[in-house]
Amino acid sequence: MSQLRLTDRALVRVSGEDWRGFLQGLLTQDVETLGEGELRYGALLTPQGRLLVDLFLLGTGDGVLLDVAADRREDLIRRLTMYRLRSKVVIAPDEAGVFAAFGEDPGAGWIVDPRLPALGWRGYGLAVGDTVGREAWDAHRIALAVPDMADFGEDATYPIEANLDLLNAIDFKKGCFVGQETTSRMKRRGVVKSRMLPLRVDGPAVAAGAEVLNGELRAGVAASGVEGLALGLMRLDRIDGALTVEGRAVEVLKPDWL
Repeated sequence: MSQLRLTDRALVRVSGEDWRGFLQGLLTQDVETLGEGELRYGALLTPQGRLLVDLFLLGTGDGVLLDVAADRREDLIRRLTMYRLRSKVVIAPDEAGVFAAFGEDPGAGWIVDPRLPALGWRGYGLAVGDTVGREAWDAHRIALAVPDMADFGEDATYPIEANLDLLNAIDFKKGCFVGQETTSRMKRRGVVKSRMLPLRVDGPAVAAGAEVLNGELRAGVAASGVEGLALGLMRLDRIDGALTVEGRAVEVLKPDWL
């Protein structure tokens, strides 16, 4: 079993008598039916439907813990406070640690990752030590075509391009949320032209933002990566053929679930 603390993730606690209705109208995930101890995955979008922040929601009975990118936590708190208006909610940082595990079942205290069972488990406030480094975790998720906040860019990516519709982050039946119109239209019309896909490339990690070429045509752009593997936002009509990035040959690896 491999486990590590995700030092790039942090928590926000939302509580108060109106917390469900408040978040229900904002996030892509259904909050009304979230049970105590249940973990779901979702996002907050711009009104134009682009990703602001992805997040996990852990039901706590009297509220919810939001697991978000650490460098986006203060901005998320600011945005939620702006949306709060007269809602009776309390929004505050929580300093418990965020952990991930994969491989063998880690046992009690861990929750199956709601995005994809093959990813492993998520844990909060646990007294466990790291058994692997961050590169091993990134290689694991990249191979499964699962992006992280660093892959989304700044107000640049639609959630469906980032596979969030297939990673249980969007409830299309829940009703209104910020950015719903654009997201639902893309899903309904099937106009997804690009998706994040794993790329096999020999040598050191590809630089984020490097162009992936199909001949002389731009086929995509690299996001996060480790040695021999990268995640790229790829045009689906240009993933066949001789692909290169930084002058190196590229092979698209499409996981079975995608």
